[in-house]
Amino acid sequence: MPDLPLTLYRAAWVLPVCAAPIRDGAVLVGTDGRIAAVGPRLAIEPPEGVVIEELGPVALMPGLVNVHAHPELAMYRGALEDLNFRDWILRLVGSKRAALTEADFHAAARWTMVEAVRSGITTLAATESSGASAAVLCESGLRGVVYQEVFGPDPAQADESIAGLRAAVDGLRAYECDRVMIGVSPHAPYTVSDALFSATADFALAEGLPMAVHASESRIEQMLVQAGEGDFAPGLRARGIDTPPRGRTTVEMLDRLGVLRARPLLIHCVLLDADDIRRVADTGSAVAHCPVANARLGHGLAPYPEMIEANVRVGLGTDSVGSNNRLDLLEEARIASILHRARVARPDVLSPADLLKLVTIDGARALGLDGTIGTLEPGKAADLCAVSLAAPHVQPVHDPLAAVFHAARGCDVVMTVVDGRVLYRDGQLSTLDPAGLEPLLADAARRLREVMT
Repeated sequence: MPDLPLTLYRAAWVLPVCAAPIRDGAVLVGTDGRIAAVGPRLAIEPPEGVVIEELGPVALMPGLVNVHAHPELAMYRGALEDLNFRDWILRLVGSKRAALTEADFHAAARWTMVEAVRSGITTLAATESSGASAAVLCESGLRGVVYQEVFGPDPAQADESIAGLRAAVDGLRAYECDRVMIGVSPHAPYTVSDALFSATADFALAEGLPMAVHASESRIEQMLVQAGEGDFAPGLRARGIDTPPRGRTTVEMLDRLGVLRARPLLIHCVLLDADDIRRVADTGSAVAHCPVANARLGHGLAPYPEMIEANVRVGLGTDSVGSNNRLDLLEEARIASILHRARVARPDVLSPADLLKLVTIDGARALGLDGTIGTLEPGKAADLCAVSLAAPHVQPVHDPLAAVFHAARGCDVVMTVVDGRVLYRDGQLSTLDPAGLEPLLADAARRLREVMT
């Protein structure tokens, strides 16, 4: 990548995360795309040849880190409403197989990246079967991890599934770079056998691949693991797949199978008990907390305060727009705070300062990227997001953190930068062109409606 202009961004507020908010602050970004200096604007003397960007009434902060999404599913926004989880899964999987193509998944991934860039998300962890996000992350200039999904509830098909996973990962390797990592995701206990879980963990460890697993998400998953019963069991048995009890909890099962050796990102973790939390913490595994999707699907609320107390790495994710409808991490953070305060009946849980960390450095830690991103400090990548504080629904600003997390929305983001490169500024995208995507998504949605009715 050619050298970038030496740029000094000045803003009403700078939120470094690793230090207190700075009124009338500035961030100097070097030609290498890394942060060179952070501080009050009067303390940073503009170097010779610098481009000075006066951002005005904004909060300039690290780019947002979304630790769990499904970019390939953008066409499902609003299509799977008010269903129980089994029917939600079956309708998603059945319609996906019957109606969608690889071209659809790539269009959906591009649409998702446009939405992400416009809402200040600079790092996106994509869990998907198509792997479409790998190419689009490279194209868009965003940072991310693409977890290639693998399925196979029948132990007899574990070798075949692993062979397919190896081939898929090999095909995605071409997109690996400083910004994009490839990982693996054995989907969930109701779609993956014990044998496949163990084999995927072995593969991940041997190849040094990050791993993600949907885990402890729902009561019917818990019933399947604990007793071999519940809504998922009849369908599996109808396919000739035995459903014996597999563990006291999903986390205990994954620990027994060696999956936690790979320090996976455990997605959802709604139904964790104290022993589960201890296992997650002791193994250094991480959690993707998706409060809106978990609430909308009726699963409940993950024990976030208890996980933090146990030093579990927890980041915030939106999940797919098929379960959330929005890819707005600022809204996700605000709702997380409200839900957890209601659960524990305390007004100080997930303060705005906590929310700032949750969507930046905590997400970076959950993905193993905290040495590169997540704070504004010299030497780190210049992944930035600027949130306008000028809108009527944000004014007046007594506290910039409260303004960002309890008043602003994703649509208030006015600039998104990755590695010093401006990807979005004042309504204009520099790397992604959304033109032509809307009719493609509309056509995919039409085909979905035809097979779902």
